[in-house]
Amino acid sequence: MADLESISNCWGLLNFVIQGNMENLIFTSPTKGKMALFDVVEDIVRYLEEAPDKNYLLVIGSDSQQYPEGVDFVSSIVAHRIGNGGRYFWTKTRKPKIKTLRDRIYQEAIFSITLAQELKERLRDRLQLLTLEEIMEIHVDVGYKGKTKEMIKEIIGMVRGTGFIVKTKPDSYGASSVADKYT
Repeated sequence: MADLESISNCWGLLNFVIQGNMENLIFTSPTKGKMALFDVVEDIVRYLEEAPDKNYLLVIGSDSQQYPEGVDFVSSIVAHRIGNGGRYFWTKTRKPKIKTLRDRIYQEAIFSITLAQELKERLRDRLQLLTLEEIMEIHVDVGYKGKTKEMIKEIIGMVRGTGFIVKTKPDSYGASSVADKYT
């Protein structure tokens, strides 16, 4: 079970995001370079509208890496055209050093949830024909093996409680492959 300090640290990150800092996030696209969240949303809408008859997944995942000077959190947004590739965007944020792996995993999950909620709100008005709840997934960097196995039920419950589909390792490529690549 999460301790009070873990929960407090997570809500601190959530407050950072809620206080308008989401607009300040700069994403990077491997093909288009630096982009604001507004531009990422516009690019996703254009991408989905290019082939409206295809099936899509919108995946949000986060990963982190502890360094002596702090923790780098990387969050990714993947627009996956199933069977036909996709595109992705990532953003990196540095936070003060975090004491435990549990705290880092909770913060990764909360950052992904918050980003997914923001993306969902921005896309809802633009993509009238899609049921976003059915195509959005949050990928968490936890699995049934390794150091994170003890907290997997907590993290899955937290994400499901927000209404999103959750994927764990080895199926959580948004966190364990895309975001991990940039930590």
